[in-house]
Amino acid sequence: MSSRIPLPYAPRVLELFQNPQNLGRMEDATVYASAGSPACGDMIAFYLKLDEPKGLITKSSFESYGCASNIAAASQLTIMIENKSLEEAWNISWAEISEALGGLPSVKTHCGSLAVGALRRAVRVYYEQKEIPLPSWLPEELTKDEKHALEEEALAEKLAKKYKILEKSD
Repeated sequence: MSSRIPLPYAPRVLELFQNPQNLGRMEDATVYASAGSPACGDMIAFYLKLDEPKGLITKSSFESYGCASNIAAASQLTIMIENKSLEEAWNISWAEISEALGGLPSVKTHCGSLAVGALRRAVRVYYEQKEIPLPSWLPEELTKDEKHALEEEALAEKLAKKYKILEKSD
C-alpha cells in the first residue's frame, strides 16, 4: 500500500493533463528552446511560430516530460500566449499560469516557473539567432524564472552524475 497522499489538483490542471492543448513538436517553428532536464523528470520544450514583421506569436506548442502540473502549466501557457506579442508573452508570470489553472499545489509551483523559464529562453534564443538587438522590454540579465530553470538543470546534472557513480559502485 502506498503511503503517498494524492495532491489536490484543480479541475483545470486535471483537464489539461488528460487532454493537453498544443502538445507536440512543431516542425516549422520559428524558434525552439527547452528548460529543465529529463534526468530530474521535469523538462519543457517550447516551440513558437512567429509573424515576424508583426512580432506576434501565431502558434505555439510544447513537449513536456514530467508530472501533471508540468504538463498542465506548459499547455496553459501555450493557450495564454497565442496571438500575443513577444513582449506580452514575456510578461506572463508563473502566478498567472497558476491562477488560470485554478491553483497549483505548493510543491508544484516550480512547474509554472519552469514553463515561464522555457518560454523566456525561447524569446532570448529568437533574438540571438536573428542577431537582433534586444528590445528595451527584455532585460539583459536573466529573470528569476530563467535562473530557476538553470538551477533545475544544474541540479539534475549533479544528481545524474551522483547516480551514475552509485551505479558503478554497486
